[in-house]
Amino acid sequence: MAATSRAHAGSGWEVGASWDFGAQLVQLLQSVTRGRVYDLSSGWWPGMPLAEGHPAFQVMTFRTPRGERNQGDLAFLRDNRVNFGFISDLLMMTTHTGTHIDSLAHIVCGPDSAWYGGHSANDELGDFGPLRDDARDLPPLFARGVMLDLPAALGRDTLRRNEAIGSAELDTAASAAGVALEPGDVLLLRTGTMHFWPDTSAMAALDGCGLSLEGAEWLLAHRPAAIGGDTGALEVAPSGLPGDPQPVHRRVIQESGVPIMEWVNTEALAREGVHEFVFIALPLPITGATGSPIRPVAVV
Repeated sequence: MAATSRAHAGSGWEVGASWDFGAQLVQLLQSVTRGRVYDLSSGWWPGMPLAEGHPAFQVMTFRTPRGERNQGDLAFLRDNRVNFGFISDLLMMTTHTGTHIDSLAHIVCGPDSAWYGGHSANDELGDFGPLRDDARDLPPLFARGVMLDLPAALGRDTLRRNEAIGSAELDTAASAAGVALEPGDVLLLRTGTMHFWPDTSAMAALDGCGLSLEGAEWLLAHRPAAIGGDTGALEVAPSGLPGDPQPVHRRVIQESGVPIMEWVNTEALAREGVHEFVFIALPLPITGATGSPIRPVAVV
């Protein structure tokens, strides 16, 4: 039972608003029996692995106690007999660094660079990002989560390089997990890539494995609230469709309005055979951002 809503254009989600999920949320939380929480995030640090095309993650110290004393430029520290000081920093990153969720304005297609709902860069893109369907419109996710462990269902530790996940593989994984998918679920796919996280050399043996367009159609038929994976791109590469580099992103986000999450770490769930759980993720409502870093958790 889901307790969330897709972030469709014009959905009415507002920064600072309160959300009343009603009986669905109560029922969802009542499904927790063990009180165990699994962290599904990647962590963030300088030098961490990134998907192709994204800038390096950096943390830079901005203010230091010595600099504050030596410069004497902060009025509130001028009367400071106790030598009070602070350290602050700057983050430099794309919102698609590490575990994150894509907003509906992230993927565009066609001559007008249109995103979900037919809104395009021609009239809905400002100097500081999309003017709609950005991270502000990503609601909190409180939903039933389902993890489909593809390599385990196929009798392996991991998928293989450039291996596609289609409808047959998904059906096998769902059957092996003993779960029936329901509308509003958050569906997480495990390829085994993050078993090696963050060893980029070891992860390279699985490069390109992921969801095929056929597999995406199978998932969409179950009307998920969001789809996530444990790789940097979710989908198989190469796509196998000439002239269509990322058809899964196009179909799921740009055409269907379903957010995608990447670098979701499902290794602890796989080790303990957990396939159903309460999924919680809180995107940051960043104006103009085409995604948000998240620290999702699974609760059982």
